[in-house]
Amino acid sequence: MVAPVLKRPALLWLLAPYVLYLGALPLTDRVHPTVLGLPFLFFWFLLATLLTPVAVLMTRRADRKRGRA
Repeated sequence: MVAPVLKRPALLWLLAPYVLYLGALPLTDRVHPTVLGLPFLFFWFLLATLLTPVAVLMTRRADRKRGRA
């Protein structure tokens, strides 16, 4: 039996939010510099939150193209 991710590689888009939230946390644990007036860590979490629906949308689009919607 083949793993579901190998059958549906678009599911890899759903790893992006996980990597942004947890994988990069040790690298972004800083207050300075600030980005748009926000501490860097807060900006990073805001960016990850905004990119999560984009990753879900990309996965949905890829599934619809393959006829799995």
